[in-house]
Amino acid sequence: MIKISYPSYSFKIETREGKEYIFDPLRKKWIRLTPEEWVRQNFLQYLLQVMNYPASLIAIEKEIQMGELKKRFDILVYKNDHPWLLIECKEMNTPIDEVVMQQLLRYQTVVQASYLIVTNGNDTRGIGRENDQLITLNTIPVYQ
Repeated sequence: MIKISYPSYSFKIETREGKEYIFDPLRKKWIRLTPEEWVRQNFLQYLLQVMNYPASLIAIEKEIQMGELKKRFDILVYKNDHPWLLIECKEMNTPIDEVVMQQLLRYQTVVQASYLIVTNGNDTRGIGRENDQLITLNTIPVYQ
């Protein structure tokens, strides 16, 4: 498991017609605040503030084609014009189990990132490829 210490951040949250919305500074728009979106926004701030990932190389909720199906990944970080780190976010009460890992691996068949992370905000796990072998990550990869 990867230990994450989330930074403090002044999220912009507002209520419209009884529903909460959060402003996503990367997408520059208001997004419906769901439990999964809360995890995604906190993880993004961790990548930006703590890990110093370049905001311009982070894609959020982009569509991918998986055979006949269209799916959306949560976060993808690019490096040298290639997918580098694929992140799947789940709401806090969703356990990181085999079903969640299989979803991430299905996305990976299309994306082909070097590293994969899955998080529910409390439990964060990752795997990477080194010398054509999968390895378990103990930390979030450093972007250099």
